[in-house]
Amino acid sequence: MERHHPRRWLAAFVLFPCFAGTALAEPAIEVFTTAGEPAVNVPPGVAVIELDAPGRLDAELSQDLPADPDVAAAMMRERMATPEWQETADRYADSYLGLARAWQLGIEKVPAVVIDGRHVIYGQPDVAKALREAEQIVGKEGRR
Repeated sequence: MERHHPRRWLAAFVLFPCFAGTALAEPAIEVFTTAGEPAVNVPPGVAVIELDAPGRLDAELSQDLPADPDVAAAMMRERMATPEWQETADRYADSYLGLARAWQLGIEKVPAVVIDGRHVIYGQPDVAKALREAEQIVGKEGRR
């Protein structure tokens, strides 16, 4: 499996809007949510970003750690020395990139469906419905 450096992903998030412009045939769609508010009817290729993923990963990693901080630190060092740790580090990087993207866009609540980084539909967990709603709104704006 090919691994990507987190900084490259961050650069892609930041630079994508600069290069994409109107050259894309399909709008860029991002869905921001939490595990407790799952998105449904998500079209293929749409990014679904769970904003509570870093906290859930923290809880998963700290599970079964002893209360003694020195012993817990030693156990974490052992875990970090395993070959599987890189996958965990990648999950952390991806989850924090999602948080950074939500912050960059100014996401205020979930679920949020973002189209082209400019239009946001809040409160609709059904992505297909949110996209239809966005089409109606953008269509009305275009007729003004």
